[in-house]
Amino acid sequence: MRHHIRRFTGMKLRIRVFNLGSNRIGINGILGGKRFTLQVRCNSLLAQNRRLVIFNSRTFLENPGKWRSIKQSGSVTIEDFGPNTITPFMLFKELWLYTRALFLTGQLQNECIEEVAFSFNGGKDSTVLLHLLRAGYFLHKGGQNSPNGSLNDFPIGTIYFESPCAFPEINSFTYETAATYGLQIDNIRLDFKAGLEALLKSKPIRAIFLGVRIGDPTAVGQEQFSPSSLGWPPFMRVNPILDWSYSYTSIGSIYDTVPNSLLSISNSSNKFKPAYLLADGRLERAGRVKKLSSTCSQLPADSNGLNSLDLHKTSLLTASVIAVGDEILFGIVEDQLGPSLCRKLHSIGWSVSQVSVVHNNIDSVAEEVERQKSTSDMVIIYGGVGPLHSDVTLAGIAKAFGVRLAPDEEFEEYLRHIISDQCTGDRNEMAQLPEGITELLHHDGLSVPLIKCQNVIILSATNVSELQKEWDCLIELTKSTELLALLEPYVSKNVTTNLSDVEIAQPLSKLCLEFPDLYIGCYRKSRYGSLIVSFRGKDEARIESAVKALYKKFQPDAFIEIKN
Repeated sequence: MRHHIRRFTGMKLRIRVFNLGSNRIGINGILGGKRFTLQVRCNSLLAQNRRLVIFNSRTFLENPGKWRSIKQSGSVTIEDFGPNTITPFMLFKELWLYTRALFLTGQLQNECIEEVAFSFNGGKDSTVLLHLLRAGYFLHKGGQNSPNGSLNDFPIGTIYFESPCAFPEINSFTYETAATYGLQIDNIRLDFKAGLEALLKSKPIRAIFLGVRIGDPTAVGQEQFSPSSLGWPPFMRVNPILDWSYSYTSIGSIYDTVPNSLLSISNSSNKFKPAYLLADGRLERAGRVKKLSSTCSQLPADSNGLNSLDLHKTSLLTASVIAVGDEILFGIVEDQLGPSLCRKLHSIGWSVSQVSVVHNNIDSVAEEVERQKSTSDMVIIYGGVGPLHSDVTLAGIAKAFGVRLAPDEEFEEYLRHIISDQCTGDRNEMAQLPEGITELLHHDGLSVPLIKCQNVIILSATNVSELQKEWDCLIELTKSTELLALLEPYVSKNVTTNLSDVEIAQPLSKLCLEFPDLYIGCYRKSRYGSLIVSFRGKDEARIESAVKALYKKFQPDAFIEIKN
């Protein structure tokens, strides 16, 4: 027995659900002070144009907004004349949730499996959903399928809409997966709507599991349980991973997908990082071109609205910044180098994935460097460099790379010119560098070379002016040695508005989907002050287009541009 209370605009809905066996559940409820009783079969729920229709039961509910309290032939219909209160769709959702809960707890018989289907297209989202469903069914069966916990017979019918526009690798993966996990595939070669209509006529399918996520264009307006749209065959769309916001990178058809240039390696036109290293999940569709027609005709690959695949302009290299210092964590000093480094990195077209502060502790430094060096193209670390007991940065870096500290004669020579004979006891300690991975970056403007350990650069600056000097030298070295890739710098535009967060939230979410290659953010300088909307990217024309698109979503003069 389950118990539930829900309130809709002053009306209380109380439901008790009982398992009656033979795929039936009983529902006793009170709605607005009126009692009602339902008996529902598992195969009797059907969404139809946002109405609730219950077949093979004692109740038929229809006509949203006006329900009658009449008993006829053992059926009960509940009436409510109040505006904007409970609707049949709301009750339908409640009933469906309970039916689902009973199924997942094994209280319904297996016959209702045939009324549930799974739409599989070989993509990353539906693959994740496949394994979640397999795990759920395995638990439902109590792990009885095989002694080692595998599941070779997946009972839920699987739908695959085969398209000539799909990548051959996707087709191959789909059929290999079906063979591996025993999927019962219905291969449909019609268009989606016609194929679905034919399938639902031939099979008693009432619900379809879909791998739709909140960032997908088709997810707008959907919930975990959403009836099919008006004009489509009636079925329940079930979206278990709707709230998953990040999924690496997106593949469409052979005509609207190009390599995601944001994953390109050092301006190479044919080398790309793995998709899971995409630093910003909002950019997973940056490799999708605009769809100009519903056919599979050849489309120009314009990288989702970008003018061209100019890798110098669109490549995304990521850096992470690590500050070493207990004094920052204790709040004794304010870190000014981190924000300054972020601005400098953006000025050469790099994206900053993370800024972190760690203790003056070898293990803390080592753990953070090890984590960041494998996910970022470059790591910049500052603080903790010198002869003091708290200067552990170089030791931490050595541990992160699995090497030892060893004296470096060249570096020691530089130190000798600086400190002379003032502290000979500590001089050799200061000259110990990570062995076998260290490169000294010489510049006439620096008294001591910068230190580089593979993709980790160590700065010795302690204030903004010292940082500026080291940065200028680093950029000069880059121009002559290609130490860093100098990309198209980020440009930005900010607008301000007095609109509330609620008013602007949904239009901004849609705008982010329309311009996945831009960073669109919001912030306030005070809780009750104006809202600032920031646009940041590498293509000024795209930023202008995004700003104009935002303006069109609201009344004129709703926004004021902030001059830089």
